[in-house]
Amino acid sequence: MPTIAPQAPAVTTPAQTTLVLRVLTVATFVVILNETIMNNAIPRLMDDFSVPATSAQWLTTAFMLTMAVVIPMTGWIMQRLAVRRTFALSMGLFCLGTAVAMVAPTFGVLLGARIVQATGTALMIPLLMTTLMNLVPAADRGRTMGNVSLVIAVAPAMGPAVSGALLRLGSWRLIFITVLPIAAVALWVGLRSLPDVGERADSRLDLPSVLLSVVGFGGLVYGLSGVGGGQPGDGGAAPEPVVDPLLCVGVAILALAAFAWRQRSLVRSGDPLMDLRTLRFRSFTGAFLTMCLGFAALIATLILLPIHLQDGLGLTTLQTGLLLIPGGLLMGLLGPTVGRLYDRLGARPLVLPGSIGVTISLASLAALVPVAGPWVILGLHVLLSLSLALTFTPLFTAGLGSLPPGLYAHGSALLGSSQQVFGAAGTATSIAVMSLVAGSDPTTAELAKGAQAGFALLAVLAAISVLTCLMVSTPPAEGE
Repeated sequence: MPTIAPQAPAVTTPAQTTLVLRVLTVATFVVILNETIMNNAIPRLMDDFSVPATSAQWLTTAFMLTMAVVIPMTGWIMQRLAVRRTFALSMGLFCLGTAVAMVAPTFGVLLGARIVQATGTALMIPLLMTTLMNLVPAADRGRTMGNVSLVIAVAPAMGPAVSGALLRLGSWRLIFITVLPIAAVALWVGLRSLPDVGERADSRLDLPSVLLSVVGFGGLVYGLSGVGGGQPGDGGAAPEPVVDPLLCVGVAILALAAFAWRQRSLVRSGDPLMDLRTLRFRSFTGAFLTMCLGFAALIATLILLPIHLQDGLGLTTLQTGLLLIPGGLLMGLLGPTVGRLYDRLGARPLVLPGSIGVTISLASLAALVPVAGPWVILGLHVLLSLSLALTFTPLFTAGLGSLPPGLYAHGSALLGSSQQVFGAAGTATSIAVMSLVAGSDPTTAELAKGAQAGFALLAVLAAISVLTCLMVSTPPAEGE
């Protein structure tokens, strides 16, 4: 078995480490905020560009597809460019996409600009995680990862609120006008102050691997996003897929199998696009599986709950948003506390009760949705968010910490791309089950039964995560 070349430790002072992480964290906050900031603007974009909802929704679908396609390549990119150049590429692309979107004359140009933005976003998240693992001592990683997770969790929750406020002031272009100077300042500060930490390695970009990853990861996200079809009662008004979703999923699975085989053969030459030897480490594999299942439950719940709250209980979109905000904010604000607990207790005392809590909250939703009112659902959503907060930070820290430093970039890329796939899979399967049970034109009671079936499926997935999290162990600190 070939050895894993260690990455040279980055030579930085504590002050430099703090500066690097602050710059990367602020930049990550900006790009993640952008991921959800367009949601409230879609109705206005439909009017301004005279496009139907099926077209407008591609602003979200294309963003997710781009993330799934680009993230597998981030490991190779970071090895080639190191931190400073990868940061420049990421924020440069994001600023370019934002500037073009700000003045986009047509919907097609706006869609292209969103794809450029998504490319920069896909590079930034693994860059932050990999840099953190390389620079922060093992004893302090939980606290630092907790602070980072606060930003990553709060940014999506703030996106709709920020866009709502800007849309009240004027055109949807204000969204990009506001984001661009912040992103430009982050780019300027980063280029001036970031030391070029990390060791660059010359490696060949394997084009067949790129093609297989595009077809595999992108095709799987696209296919799974279309499998669920329209939501119950919407007349099947989801975007009409260009390619049959099931056929797309089948081709994507074959492409991913070929991709895995190709990466295994490329390990011998030292140039894999995504080094799958990360899965040989038991703790990383456990963290990988548990995170994917948890992410699937999170994304699917954020789809199922608004459907039930609005169509089943008659809440407005504003009331639904307000009801879901406490859980999202709690998940983010608990990040630093959970990080400190990880440094004291390790991973398993947090992820095991967290996984059990996720299972209990989803099972309770499955049991109570037909009779529960908004306040009960609020409480269960807060329990779900609290439980996920106990899992995500320890899983990231313990999972990546169990890898050799040379595999940090590949491990974070694998986690990022798989989250996109599992998020799409959780959404597609839960919506498909809900639609199957509720029917095409359901009554309120039938819709509740459909939501009940969807949450029951998610509860089963969460129960599996209780077993996979037992594989996770806390890596020893340096020198032990």
